Amino acid sequence: MECIFGFTGKDYVMTATDSTVSQSILVMKSDEDKSRALSKRIILLFSGTPGDTVQFAEFIQRNVRLYEIRNGVELSTKSAATFTRRELADSLRSRNHYRVNLILAGYDLTTESSHLYQLDYLGSSIAAPYGAHGYAAHFLFSIFDRYHRPDLSFEEGKALMKRCINELQKRFLINLPNFTVKVVDKDGIREIVV
Repeated sequence: MECIFGFTGKDYVMTATDSTVSQSILVMKSDEDKSRALSKRIILLFSGTPGDTVQFAEFIQRNVRLYEIRNGVELSTKSAATFTRRELADSLRSRNHYRVNLILAGYDLTTESSHLYQLDYLGSSIAAPYGAHGYAAHFLFSIFDRYHRPDLSFEEGKALMKRCINELQKRFLINLPNFTVKVVDKDGIREIVV
């Protein structure tokens, strides 16, 4: 029942995750952050099997940090997405593969542009202006198709995010009361209220 989604705007990426953790018919927790900061300007959103998601996200987070320490340079968003995709593909060929779907978003200072990558548990990756995983995809892609533009201002992006969250809360059978919304731009990652 997890929902993760995001979109690029003019010089930023806005992402959202639902904050609910459920098992079968029980809500276990309603304040879970389903994202990890990979670096100052790259964020990873995850959904899937609870143990796999946290373990894989922390594995990627630690390896991106290790790369920065060893080489003295931060990975670009594309490089982080490529590394993450490769790790998913390698795990798929192992006995215990990770059952996670991911959205990796970031802002690159060298190109002064924002990027979003959608990755699934089969190791496929695509760069896209917007993405969604889980049941959110059934509701949100039509909204993104209609209202998303590459040059969305920050205020227009907040309005689009609010529209997406309202649509999920109104039309989705499962109650998703809380969402964590984060923005990645040249200043880094920050949580906002929409």
